[in-house]
Amino acid sequence: MDSTKQDLIRESFAASNEGRIHFGEVIKQMMEVGVESYSVDYRGQAATYYLDNDEVLSVTMEAPPVAIGRNFDAKAVQEAIRGAQRGAVMYPEFKRLSMQAGCIGYTTWIAGRQVTYYGRKGETHVEYFPS
Repeated sequence: MDSTKQDLIRESFAASNEGRIHFGEVIKQMMEVGVESYSVDYRGQAATYYLDNDEVLSVTMEAPPVAIGRNFDAKAVQEAIRGAQRGAVMYPEFKRLSMQAGCIGYTTWIAGRQVTYYGRKGETHVEYFPS
């Protein structure tokens, strides 16, 4: 993967983690460099980006100092998503809220226009991109 793509992915990831850009901006930037999907692992504190040419980039992240809930609460995850969609919840807060709701991570399927959120016992919640 060329350094320009790596730099854009890393900068977008940093900006999102710092609450400087919202989800829609992240998606737009990822599409520009050919990211097909990416997975965030709260427990492993990493994000992995998969390009449409099968190149892969993994980036470490800091999870908030919050325990991940033992039970997956899809409704609470949805509430965090709705807050983010309204612009009221930026990514640092979203991570905290979703972790408290028992989410261990998620995969954003840019090509499929959806995000799958995961719980500890294999539970999932699929959220489609707004139209």
